[in-house]
Amino acid sequence: MFTREKTKPVRIGKLTLGAGNPVRVQSMVQTKTTDVEATVRQIHELEEAGCEIIRVTAPDMESAKALGEIKKQINIPLVVDIHFQYLFALEAIKQGVDKVRINPGNIGGKDRVEEVVRACMKKNIPIRIGVNMGSLEKDVLAKYGKFGIARVMLESATRHIKILEKLRFHDVVVSMKGSDVTITKEAYRLFAKRFNYPLHIGITEAGTVWSGSIKSAVGIGSILAEGIGDTIRVSISGDPVEQVKVGWEILKSLKLRQKGVEIIACPTCGRTEIDLIEIANKVEKMLEKVDAPLSVAVMGCVVNGPGEASFADIGLCGGKNQAAIFKKGKVVAVTKDEEILPVFINEIKKTLIEKGFKQEIKNIQKFV
Repeated sequence: MFTREKTKPVRIGKLTLGAGNPVRVQSMVQTKTTDVEATVRQIHELEEAGCEIIRVTAPDMESAKALGEIKKQINIPLVVDIHFQYLFALEAIKQGVDKVRINPGNIGGKDRVEEVVRACMKKNIPIRIGVNMGSLEKDVLAKYGKFGIARVMLESATRHIKILEKLRFHDVVVSMKGSDVTITKEAYRLFAKRFNYPLHIGITEAGTVWSGSIKSAVGIGSILAEGIGDTIRVSISGDPVEQVKVGWEILKSLKLRQKGVEIIACPTCGRTEIDLIEIANKVEKMLEKVDAPLSVAVMGCVVNGPGEASFADIGLCGGKNQAAIFKKGKVVAVTKDEEILPVFINEIKKTLIEKGFKQEIKNIQKFV
């Protein structure tokens, strides 16, 4: 079975992708790159949410020239997205970006590609080749037809890789994104059998926050579960902070990375005798900024509650107008209905202290 440990290491700023390093979560800003203040502000918001690599676009020279000032004010690696115009790439490299997303076959003749590659080599800047299901080369598409899109994507990636390899450039990251989960998954599988370059995983144009999150979780999650993928970007139509949150939830669900609190909550049924849904939502909201490897269970009855709570660091199990609070399966408190939330939060604070995360108590949000 393919494993991400087999991919070659590629350095992006202070981070290394591939070779078994942690799967990194990234996003892309929605601001105009020329608006440095707005762009930096959004990047800071994304950093706070857990974004580890950020991408901006440079559709013109003014945008490319703004990258240096943006870079000075942020703390995570900066990637620039370039299409067709090699001069924008050269300016972005001059401004100190950490990675360039460019398809070498789309920026002109060999001399232009060589110029960009030389500039990247000089500053140790990697290149991401981005193959997209919606913008495939017509000659390759004609070769395989619409029923062979995964192979079209592989051949397109191979074509761009060969251009760079002939120039002895190997600091390459590759993406094979599509809006169709099955096709995208097959494209990544085919690529992983042939190359060992680190892979940027995503389902492109996945949809709205609700539907796109589900589609991304299925697509990205199933690819990662096969050991394929070194960095992920969730492409949903909404606040990019949500992209980062969903990305982390995917990694947490697969136990690949741990960030923040894991909430375990039952769906409720006729046995539930407390307002569990409201309690679970409030607990999640109050703990969303707590960054500690803590699992918290909110359960509704004695059928599955005690058992599920025993797997969590701390949990509560509802009864008739009351709830029992568990720590590693042992009851530590029984509280009345109206006191459930404050008592439970207080026990969570104690658990954070016990686990050595006292400083995270200040990040618990007040409930309304």
